[in-house]
Amino acid sequence: IEDHPLSTQYPCRTPVWWARVGPVAKDPNLPGVSGRRVVLRIPKQFGRIEGWFANLLRAPREIRRPLDQMNSLLWELSDGSRTFSEICGVMDEVFREEIAPVMQRTAAAIGLFQRNNLALMLDEPLNRR
Repeated sequence: IEDHPLSTQYPCRTPVWWARVGPVAKDPNLPGVSGRRVVLRIPKQFGRIEGWFANLLRAPREIRRPLDQMNSLLWELSDGSRTFSEICGVMDEVFREEIAPVMQRTAAAIGLFQRNNLALMLDEPLNRR
């Protein structure tokens, strides 16, 4: 894990509304991590004409994205205080063979969060900034 290019970086979620829902599934007993499913609420960005049609049709102003069990745990762990290698260790401990190979799958999930502007990688810990 130490040889991975992201191993010393700190994944951090961006400010987006999210909530924990449902029962506890797999709890790693870490502070700030519940083991419950996570739902993201992402606001839609409408253009002028699209906004007019959205008002006319009473379209929702946000998208709700429920995450699966693995991505929910990854979301909770990505608070800017844990390195990528620490997160991989927790994910491997909790999910074992379900997430193998852990580094590639975790990096792919964080990359998907980054492409959707839901997470970013920091060079130093967030430390409640």
